[in-house]
Amino acid sequence: MELSEIAEIEIDVLLEAIRRRYDYDFSHYARSSLKRRINGLLVKEKLDMPYQLIPRILYDEEVFNRFLSELSVTVTEMYRDPEFFSNLIESIFPVLDTYPYFKIWHAGCATGEEAYSLAVLLKEAGLLNRAKIYATDYNNKSIDIANQGIYSAENIELSNKCYLKAGGKHSFSKYYTEHYDAIKFNDELRNAITFAYHNLVKDGVFGEMNLIICRNVFIYFDKELQNNVLRLFNESTVSKGFLCLGSKESLRFSILKDKFNTLSEANSIYRKKD
Repeated sequence: MELSEIAEIEIDVLLEAIRRRYDYDFSHYARSSLKRRINGLLVKEKLDMPYQLIPRILYDEEVFNRFLSELSVTVTEMYRDPEFFSNLIESIFPVLDTYPYFKIWHAGCATGEEAYSLAVLLKEAGLLNRAKIYATDYNNKSIDIANQGIYSAENIELSNKCYLKAGGKHSFSKYYTEHYDAIKFNDELRNAITFAYHNLVKDGVFGEMNLIICRNVFIYFDKELQNNVLRLFNESTVSKGFLCLGSKESLRFSILKDKFNTLSEANSIYRKKD
């Protein structure tokens, strides 16, 4: 048996140990991505093979938390893909404006930048006071960051440009205070968002949502897990509600292809049929 085959077995044993010890199931994550992230943790922990992680993770919760951070998809930014947000304003906001009250679920929100981006645009459209935004992730460390609403000011100029491209009406600086090298979002925005733990792999339906946003998360799941999560989204969406995925994700070949109409193929925006 080749060394690579043994490493595959070690990864399987590692994932089973994590599932039994911490009740996190990563067995249906895309294998190539999973291996890259495990190898990244091995480098950081100065280890050579996946089996060496098993006792460390089983007996030291801090090592597991580092593993969780490595596996978490925390690559996000303000107004990532401005055209997507522009499409939201043009196609979805007018429909939301017909409701006296509506709910939005941002699943896999990571550290929350996109949730705040959405809240700003809702405020400018006069819709924030009617919205309840639920932003969830399975990484509690990311949720803690999102709850604080404090981010590095390093890329704030780029964020302002993307905000304007997305359809922003003012200066982005109107919505945060800057102190030294960090920004903090205004309380009005923070209070409009409920950040909470939710694991798409094993947790259930999340209310009756008018809009669900889950961008650039499915690319890390295998087909079986993608379909399971899509069933969850379908059950969590009201009739004629909206579902938004990442630019590289689509419902075209999924189990929901006949249950949703496509509003924008380029921006992966869909509307549930009546």
